[in-house]
Amino acid sequence: MKVLKNLYYTEDHEWIKVDGHEAYIGITDYAQQALGDIVYVDLPEEETEFTAGDTLGVVESVKAASDIYIPVDGKVLEINEDIVDEPELVNNNAYKNWMVKVELYDESQIDELMNAEEYKEFSSREE
Repeated sequence: MKVLKNLYYTEDHEWIKVDGHEAYIGITDYAQQALGDIVYVDLPEEETEFTAGDTLGVVESVKAASDIYIPVDGKVLEINEDIVDEPELVNNNAYKNWMVKVELYDESQIDELMNAEEYKEFSSREE
Protein backbone atom coordinates (compact mmCIF):
# COMPACT_ATOMS: atom_id res chain seq x y z
CA MET A 1 0.00 0.00 0.00
CA LYS A 2 1.34 3.37 -1.06
CA VAL A 3 1.01 6.42 1.24
CA LEU A 4 2.42 9.83 0.27
CA LYS A 5 3.95 12.09 2.90
CA ASN A 6 2.76 15.42 1.54
CA LEU A 7 -0.95 14.55 1.81
CA TYR A 8 -3.57 14.42 4.57
CA TYR A 9 -5.91 11.46 5.04
CA THR A 10 -9.36 10.58 6.40
CA GLU A 11 -10.72 7.50 8.14
CA ASP A 12 -12.89 6.96 5.05
CA HIS A 13 -9.73 6.61 2.92
CA GLU A 14 -9.80 9.92 1.09
CA TRP A 15 -6.65 11.99 0.62
CA ILE A 16 -6.34 15.75 0.36
CA LYS A 17 -3.48 17.82 -1.02
CA VAL A 18 -3.53 21.45 0.06
CA ASP A 19 -2.31 24.11 -2.36
CA GLY A 20 -2.87 27.53 -0.78
CA HIS A 21 -6.62 28.12 -0.45
CA GLU A 22 -7.37 25.21 -2.75
CA ALA A 23 -7.17 21.46 -2.31
CA TYR A 24 -7.25 18.34 -4.45
CA ILE A 25 -9.23 15.37 -3.12
CA GLY A 26 -9.14 11.72 -4.16
CA ILE A 27 -9.29 8.21 -2.77
CA THR A 28 -6.25 6.46 -1.35
CA ASP A 29 -4.29 3.56 -2.76
CA TYR A 30 -5.73 1.45 0.07
CA ALA A 31 -9.28 2.34 -1.05
CA GLN A 32 -8.70 1.56 -4.72
CA GLN A 33 -7.11 -1.79 -3.82
CA ALA A 34 -10.04 -2.66 -1.55
CA LEU A 35 -12.56 -1.73 -4.24
CA GLY A 36 -10.86 -3.63 -7.04
CA ASP A 37 -11.37 -2.69 -10.69
CA ILE A 38 -13.09 0.71 -10.73
CA VAL A 39 -15.67 0.97 -13.51
CA TYR A 40 -17.59 4.18 -12.71
CA VAL A 41 -17.00 7.50 -10.93
CA ASP A 42 -19.83 9.96 -10.20
CA LEU A 43 -18.70 13.46 -9.23
CA PRO A 44 -20.62 16.65 -8.38
CA GLU A 45 -21.13 19.69 -10.59
CA GLU A 46 -18.58 22.50 -10.40
CA GLU A 47 -19.58 25.33 -8.04
CA THR A 48 -21.38 22.88 -5.70
CA GLU A 49 -20.77 23.74 -2.05
CA PHE A 50 -20.18 21.10 0.62
CA THR A 51 -19.77 20.80 4.36
CA ALA A 52 -17.12 18.44 5.73
CA GLY A 53 -18.53 14.90 5.89
CA ASP A 54 -21.00 15.36 3.03
CA THR A 55 -21.10 12.78 0.26
CA LEU A 56 -19.02 14.19 -2.58
CA GLY A 57 -19.54 11.40 -5.10
CA VAL A 58 -19.54 7.66 -5.70
CA VAL A 59 -16.93 5.18 -6.92
CA GLU A 60 -18.18 1.87 -8.29
CA SER A 61 -16.10 -1.21 -8.91
CA VAL A 62 -16.87 -4.70 -10.10
CA LYS A 63 -17.18 -5.64 -6.40
CA ALA A 64 -18.97 -2.71 -4.73
CA ALA A 65 -20.02 0.93 -4.73
CA SER A 66 -18.54 3.32 -2.23
CA ASP A 67 -19.38 6.90 -1.30
CA ILE A 68 -16.64 9.53 -1.36
CA TYR A 69 -16.85 12.03 1.50
CA ILE A 70 -15.46 15.54 1.47
CA PRO A 71 -13.11 16.08 4.44
CA VAL A 72 -13.41 19.90 4.51
CA ASP A 73 -15.94 22.66 3.91
CA GLY A 74 -15.59 24.04 0.41
CA LYS A 75 -16.80 24.66 -3.11
CA VAL A 76 -15.94 22.46 -6.08
CA LEU A 77 -13.80 24.43 -8.52
CA GLU A 78 -13.01 21.62 -10.94
CA ILE A 79 -13.72 17.94 -11.46
CA ASN A 80 -11.26 15.53 -13.04
CA GLU A 81 -13.02 14.69 -16.30
CA ASP A 82 -10.30 12.15 -17.13
CA ILE A 83 -11.43 9.75 -14.41
CA VAL A 84 -15.09 10.22 -15.30
CA ASP A 85 -14.23 9.09 -18.83
CA GLU A 86 -11.65 6.49 -17.74
CA PRO A 87 -12.37 5.42 -14.13
CA GLU A 88 -9.67 2.74 -14.27
CA LEU A 89 -7.09 5.56 -14.04
CA VAL A 90 -7.76 5.61 -10.29
CA ASN A 91 -6.56 1.99 -10.10
CA ASN A 92 -3.43 2.91 -12.05
CA ASN A 93 -2.43 5.74 -9.69
CA ALA A 94 -4.87 6.83 -6.98
CA TYR A 95 -2.72 9.81 -5.96
CA LYS A 96 -2.13 11.22 -9.44
CA ASN A 97 -5.78 10.87 -10.43
CA TRP A 98 -7.59 13.25 -8.08
CA MET A 99 -11.36 13.54 -8.12
CA VAL A 100 -12.12 17.19 -7.40
CA LYS A 101 -10.36 20.47 -6.77
CA VAL A 102 -12.06 22.59 -4.10
CA GLU A 103 -11.82 26.05 -2.63
CA LEU A 104 -11.12 25.64 1.10
CA TYR A 105 -13.48 27.60 3.34
CA ASP A 106 -11.73 26.77 6.62
CA GLU A 107 -8.09 25.75 6.37
CA SER A 108 -7.97 24.86 10.08
CA GLN A 109 -10.02 21.73 9.27
CA ILE A 110 -6.84 20.23 7.79
CA ASP A 111 -5.50 19.94 11.36
CA GLU A 112 -8.22 17.35 12.10
CA LEU A 113 -6.97 14.98 9.39
CA MET A 114 -4.27 12.31 9.63
CA ASN A 115 -0.75 12.74 8.32
CA ALA A 116 0.96 9.93 6.37
CA GLU A 117 2.32 8.10 9.42
CA GLU A 118 -1.00 8.24 11.26
CA TYR A 119 -2.81 7.00 8.16
CA LYS A 120 -0.37 4.10 7.68
CA GLU A 121 -1.00 3.02 11.27
CA PHE A 122 -4.77 3.47 10.91
CA SER A 123 -5.05 1.52 7.67
CA SER A 124 -2.84 -1.32 8.95
CA ARG A 125 -5.46 -1.87 11.68
CA GLU A 126 -8.20 -2.00 9.02
CA GLU A 127 -6.71 -5.01 7.24
